[in-house]
Amino acid sequence: MRILAVGTAGDVGKAAVAELRPRHEIITAGRSSGDVRVDLLDASSISAMFEKLGKLDAVVACAGHAHYGPLAGMTETQFMKGLKDKLMGQVNLVLLGTPYVNDRGSFTLTSGVLDRDPILKGVNGATVNAALKGFVTAAAIELERGIRINVVSPGLLEDSEKKYAGLFPGQEMVSSKRVGLAYAKSVEGVLTGQVIIIA
Repeated sequence: MRILAVGTAGDVGKAAVAELRPRHEIITAGRSSGDVRVDLLDASSISAMFEKLGKLDAVVACAGHAHYGPLAGMTETQFMKGLKDKLMGQVNLVLLGTPYVNDRGSFTLTSGVLDRDPILKGVNGATVNAALKGFVTAAAIELERGIRINVVSPGLLEDSEKKYAGLFPGQEMVSSKRVGLAYAKSVEGVLTGQVIIIA
């Protein structure tokens, strides 16, 4: 398969690519690294990327950031960070990328643990993750040509422990291997409209 993987500089993206690359042609994309550059905050950048790449069998999105901070005092601008970046960035990959995905192809998006296991300072992330679940389950019944869509929802990766030190007390971490396998399940399998949880 010819697969576009967006956001492969992070730990989740690296895990997805490591699992898929031995069996597929992987094209990586990111804001500052990858085979092609794309800014998920800019719809014209997303459109230009798809126009450049042409037809694909799958799109894997591991990109996007949310705002971490206490709810008290949080501003609309801070809250919109996650909505514009992690949520709409991935949603726009689907909206703008569907014409470029071959029949019976797929989209795999990425959420995370916060909507089912919230933490302090994680309201924005929890909201975005819940919205991604809603988008995927609804989009699955409307996508045509047999195109599938799922969202992978990993717990805290072992490789990310230092980056998020202290934010996820008591969380049992998950291995990169298990996370990678979840992306393989979505891309190579038959599921659609599912939240694939790695806990």
